[in-house]
Formats: sequence, C-alpha cells, structure tokens
Amino acid sequence: MTILKFAFILASIMAIAMTNKTLAQNSQKDYLDGHNSARKAVRLGPVTWDDNVAAYAQNYANRRIGDCRLIHSHGPYGENIFWGSWTGYTVRDAVNSWASEKKYYNYTSNTCQPGRVCGHYTQIVWRDSNKIGCARVNCNNGGVFIICNYKPAGNVRGRRPY
Repeated sequence: MTILKFAFILASIMAIAMTNKTLAQNSQKDYLDGHNSARKAVRLGPVTWDDNVAAYAQNYANRRIGDCRLIHSHGPYGENIFWGSWTGYTVRDAVNSWASEKKYYNYTSNTCQPGRVCGHYTQIVWRDSNKIGCARVNCNNGGVFIICNYKPAGNVRGRRPY
C-alpha cells in the first residue's frame, strides 16, 4: 500500500468517526439534558420534547441553510439561536453557550449586567416554558445553525424567570 493510499484511507476513517461522533452528540437527549441541567440548578422541573415545536424549529433551521444568519423567526414560541463557523459545533455547545449567560443575570434586580446578554439563559430557565423543540443544520457556507424553541415563550418583560 502506498503512503498516499494509506493517508487517504486514514483520512476517510477519521472523517467517518468525526461524523458519527457529531451525530451522536446532536440528539434530542443532548438538548434536553443541557436545558434540564440548567433548570435543575435553580430548582425547576424539567422541560420535555414537543414534536410540533421541534417541527417548527426544523422548518426554520432549513430556511437558514443557505446563509446561516442569526435571524430570529419571530414565530409563536420563545427562541434561542446559535451560529458556529464550523460544522463540528454540537447542540451541547449551543446549549452550554446559552446557559453560560447565567453569570450575567442578577435575579434580585431581574436584569443583565450592563453590556452583557443573559436572555438566552433566562429563556432556558423560564418557569412556564415546559416544552422545547430544537433543530440543527449544516449550512452551505460550512457553518452550523442551531435553534431551540420554547412553549410557552418566556422572557416576559417585568417578570422573573423563576
């Protein structure tokens, strides 16, 4: 076997392994686990998967395949969106990114730190949002678009999430 042929075979095996790893890390369970971990930390019950909300999320994600732009759907649900420049980003990366905003949220004043964003986090831990549906697509530009929708929508002005 030539070195070139060996390198091609090795590269192919690694690509398949990466694809399988990425697929394994983008399951419904991954969305739920990430959300429910953040909710448990503030003593909230879990969210559950809703196929209708997930179908809405998938439909909107499919609309973003061409450009991968961070544009909200302005639909009937609460919504978090994520963009990554590489298709290796997983749903765990997206949910962890949103949940990491917790450090910017002040429960007492019900505000974000000045100059910081925390609305993705507060949507995750919105007490009344008990159903989610999410989707992930690889975009034509080599990036990834991930969306989670929440039923009912959270982030109601003047109300605390929990």
